[in-house]
Amino acid sequence: MSIISTTNTIIGEPEVVEDSATAETSAAWKQLKEAAIALRPLQIKDGSIPEGVDASTGSATHDVAAQHVAAIISGIRALAPAFPHDAAYLEAAIVDFQRWVDGGFGEPDFLDSLMQFQPQQNRIDGIRHLVVFPMYTQNGSTDRLVEALIVETIWPEFVAELEAGDYSNKLFVSLRLVDFTPGYDTNSAVLFPETIAMREIPSFTWGAIFQDREAARYRRVVRAASEITNLELPERAAAMLDDQQMTEKTFVMWDMIHDRTHMRGDLPFDPFMIKQRMPFFLYSLEEMRCDMTAFRESVKIERAFDARIAAGETLTEAEQEMHDYAHLVQYAVIFDRIFRFAITGTRVRNYDAVGGQLLFAWLHQHGVLHWTDTALAFDWDNVPDAVVALGDAIDDLYWHSIDRPKIAHWLAAYELVRGTLTPHPASQWARGLSDEILAGAPRGYTDAVMDDEFPLSMFFETLNKKMRPVIESTVGIRGTDD
Repeated sequence: MSIISTTNTIIGEPEVVEDSATAETSAAWKQLKEAAIALRPLQIKDGSIPEGVDASTGSATHDVAAQHVAAIISGIRALAPAFPHDAAYLEAAIVDFQRWVDGGFGEPDFLDSLMQFQPQQNRIDGIRHLVVFPMYTQNGSTDRLVEALIVETIWPEFVAELEAGDYSNKLFVSLRLVDFTPGYDTNSAVLFPETIAMREIPSFTWGAIFQDREAARYRRVVRAASEITNLELPERAAAMLDDQQMTEKTFVMWDMIHDRTHMRGDLPFDPFMIKQRMPFFLYSLEEMRCDMTAFRESVKIERAFDARIAAGETLTEAEQEMHDYAHLVQYAVIFDRIFRFAITGTRVRNYDAVGGQLLFAWLHQHGVLHWTDTALAFDWDNVPDAVVALGDAIDDLYWHSIDRPKIAHWLAAYELVRGTLTPHPASQWARGLSDEILAGAPRGYTDAVMDDEFPLSMFFETLNKKMRPVIESTVGIRGTDD
């Protein structure tokens, strides 16, 4: 083991790691991870490190931070041979970290290394990446702290064939969490480039979702919710709860189709990707539009293969998986939306929750979901058409709104939601906005929306109380936890 010197300490440089399959148990990863964790308390919200004295050591904060960064750099160097496909990125990350030190730990700028990190170019099942950036984590921390992860790609053959065919999505990356720093010991299940500290915003070329976390949360939550609601799960839906890999593949297919939908269809504007201020239920409808499209396309795929099977054709192994997982996606969309999304998070402008509430109420009011004698049941033969009908209603709203002013679109969207969900009795929107608001700027419309514009129904209030410990137990969950 060689020794490198820093300002006030001697850091052992770990042995080179050659195999990414053992990286998370290596001394190099342990050193890198511990250094990243130790660096975090020195950082403030924008990721910079102010000058001062470190309370734990009595040394200058910049001297202490430089030692931690030296340990991170030596860890990256030792781990780099195990990730040859990321060589350009890891070398650039070392440069960015050293520049941060040399610049006095101002607001970090990792644009150069970010531009070299291109995981979408290596969508190979099982390939791993070492990821180290100052960043915030969605549904985790809003502070740009140094995070370090080892991740593994999930890319089954049938998904690769779907993506190469009618469901092209060159930006989509599906990952599994192997090990991580505390920013991911949270609800965060995404890795997005826009969260990384950088001097300017480039055109992003990828976005990653941790399907293992989504699958593990789904399995734990749906298992508990089905027991609480006395729901008799269909055989294939029940099988997902006992099979993490099956559920992961289901979520990969769902998320790939969902993700590509954000920029496809008859859209009145770019509905979600740009950061615009608008009533939160608009985000509910956009997320539901994408989920309903994933559901609709899964029904389409399943029925197309059913017709081929009925005609006596023999499917390839990948085609059989497309058929089987298309059916599982339908269960996943329904159960994740109504059992997890509807009751996860606060009631402050929670657009995901409203989407789950909307789907539940829509299915109930269309007679395919029943809550009778304290038992939940579905009319599964008619569920697909009912779900597709909700997607059609949202698509129709979007199509008509191409010709509407923005605020008229907002009002029409509200009417769509309130046609199924009951607004809060004190809602200004439900009573009818005043002429002053109607004639004023869009901000007035948004300000008039209540934090909990569409409160939980009595069904969900009770379910929420019973499910709260289960929901909370999924924070930081890994695919290996169940």
